Amino acid sequence: MKPSSLPSLLAVFAHPDDEALVAGGVLAQHAAAGARTAVVTATWAPDTGRAAELTHALRVLGAGKPRMLGYADLRVPDSAPGRPRLCDVPREQVVERLVAHIRAVRPQVIVTHDAFGSGHPDHVRTHEVVLEAARTAGIAGLHSHADRPWQPSAVYGATHPCSESGALDGLLATVGKRLHTVQNDMAHAAVDIRPWLDRKIAAILDRKIAAIMAHSSETARERSLPGLLARLPGPERDAIVAMEFFTRLDAGYLPGPDRLEFLTV
Repeated sequence: MKPSSLPSLLAVFAHPDDEALVAGGVLAQHAAAGARTAVVTATWAPDTGRAAELTHALRVLGAGKPRMLGYADLRVPDSAPGRPRLCDVPREQVVERLVAHIRAVRPQVIVTHDAFGSGHPDHVRTHEVVLEAARTAGIAGLHSHADRPWQPSAVYGATHPCSESGALDGLLATVGKRLHTVQNDMAHAAVDIRPWLDRKIAAILDRKIAAIMAHSSETARERSLPGLLARLPGPERDAIVAMEFFTRLDAGYLPGPDRLEFLTV
């Protein structure tokens, strides 16, 4: 595959491990194809242990160095000691910082959380500020502190169509959690990372799993999704993580295709 065959990609997620869980395959796929990739993480401070885990995970995925906004996780006060929680910071302040990253990376595509945000307020806030930042990053005269204006072509949210979510939903149910799903026609892209092999690097699926396992503080927890996945037999785990689904979030205000065909094999 030619380096130019996939677009540049910026992933923006709330917590360390979100990038690996819901978009690790797409990130590794793009990096393996020679496309520029980067990840912004909204919470946790750069001097914490989870930041080191994120560094390892991004190295596995080929997605560059962490770009951490450093806000505190709503449910973990020591995630960023002395710093405000993401959900408590005025939205415009977070948008300003995201615009700076968008203009620095200049991605053609942005991926983030969908509107459900897995039911976590940090995910929902991240979804909201990403949409606003993507809408305004290309407008000259706004966000003058940042680099030259840049307009991404598409914004997608990682999602779970109801017909494809049985195994993951069942896994989460074992610890009393539930999966938020969307109707099938809202999943505008389905990316199967199993066929992606490279002679010089591990298969994309293997890289995604390795990136998830790099978040070792999460795999050690019994109720976390990384922890649940870590304790599954390999074939069952592979079946759950091998497919990634995305819904188009920006229809009506950004140029670009209506579907994400350029992310598929």
